[in-house]
Amino acid sequence: MKKNKYDDDRFFSQYAQMSRSVEGLKGAGEWHILQKMLPDFIGKRVLDLGCGFGWHCIYAIEHGAKNVTGIDIPEKMLEEAQKRNSSSFIEYKCMAIEDFDFQPETYDIVISSLTFHYLESFINICRKVSSCLTKGGSFVFSVEHPIFTAYGNQDWYYDQEGKRAHWPVDRYFNEGKRTAVFLGEEVVKYHKTLTTYINSLLQTGFEICELIEPEPSKIMLDTIPEMKDELRRPMMLLISAKKKVNLQTDEFQSIVN
Repeated sequence: MKKNKYDDDRFFSQYAQMSRSVEGLKGAGEWHILQKMLPDFIGKRVLDLGCGFGWHCIYAIEHGAKNVTGIDIPEKMLEEAQKRNSSSFIEYKCMAIEDFDFQPETYDIVISSLTFHYLESFINICRKVSSCLTKGGSFVFSVEHPIFTAYGNQDWYYDQEGKRAHWPVDRYFNEGKRTAVFLGEEVVKYHKTLTTYINSLLQTGFEICELIEPEPSKIMLDTIPEMKDELRRPMMLLISAKKKVNLQTDEFQSIVN
């Protein structure tokens, strides 16, 4: 995805008003779960794929990371990251995630938040992450859940009275491009099955540590009336994995090639 919707002035203005943009991590509905899945950052070199405003980058530094590289393609995102979450230990790079190519064992931890559903190939990303991670290194990420992305338009089916009847799921095994409406604009995303997410990790030298379909926090359920509908279907998928410690050289070469 070489061009990005987030560099559109109107769309970015809408995004900047979302709670996760204004409040940072505490405004992200999945943070109460994702935070517990993150590894120990002390002394670690961290890569954030799709860093956005840099909230996860600064969190890693505040929790002892040695240095952090955050990459993303929208220039507006990175401008905000520099304003809100700058540090001499954070380097923000403007590049497409599909194009990153770091030296082997450059990082100890790779994280990513709600980014990979914008990319067509997940296994290619896994190969790159496996290559740049140290053995035993952590790979923790969130994506939109396959049930959420399958149908495409990412909206409820409404009954004749305009009430939310159910969440449509269709074309589940037909992976590929979907056009959703997000913040009033059409956005291209790529649907992948749960099988693709898991097998791509296993085939590129990772061990699965945790897989969680997060529910809203009790605070959100109590304070935001429409949040109760988020218990009717999963919106996100969180996965924590580790690169195998005993990955052999020939096995590694077969992965990266």
